[in-house]
Amino acid sequence: MLKRWALPIVLLYGLALTVGSLAKTGGMPELGSSYDDKIYHTLAYTIFTILVYNGLRFKSRKSRIFTAVALVIAYGIIIELLQYLFTSYRTLDGYDILANAMGALLAMSMLLVRREMKLKKNAELG
Repeated sequence: MLKRWALPIVLLYGLALTVGSLAKTGGMPELGSSYDDKIYHTLAYTIFTILVYNGLRFKSRKSRIFTAVALVIAYGIIIELLQYLFTSYRTLDGYDILANAMGALLAMSMLLVRREMKLKKNAELG
């Protein structure tokens, strides 16, 4: 059942991320560090990568992981460029791109560890 909703969820999350990245917002709650913005970027792109991975059901599992990471990193770069080109209240920030990529790579690590655990479990059972 959830597989059926994977693509609409990716599209909705991507739309929300786009609007949140390009619209003038009141800001996010403070976490108490000087890196709050980068933490939010990393978390948002970790979630986005996992959602994109789940939305790519038509690809093999291994290629899905790398495709999801590549798509999400490219999306993050495009969003930063759009902020620079089309908004006066947002700026292109290389550290945001880095935080976005770190989120995608964190998700990749999580997905690869999960995959290895499943393979190990199946090998033990079979």
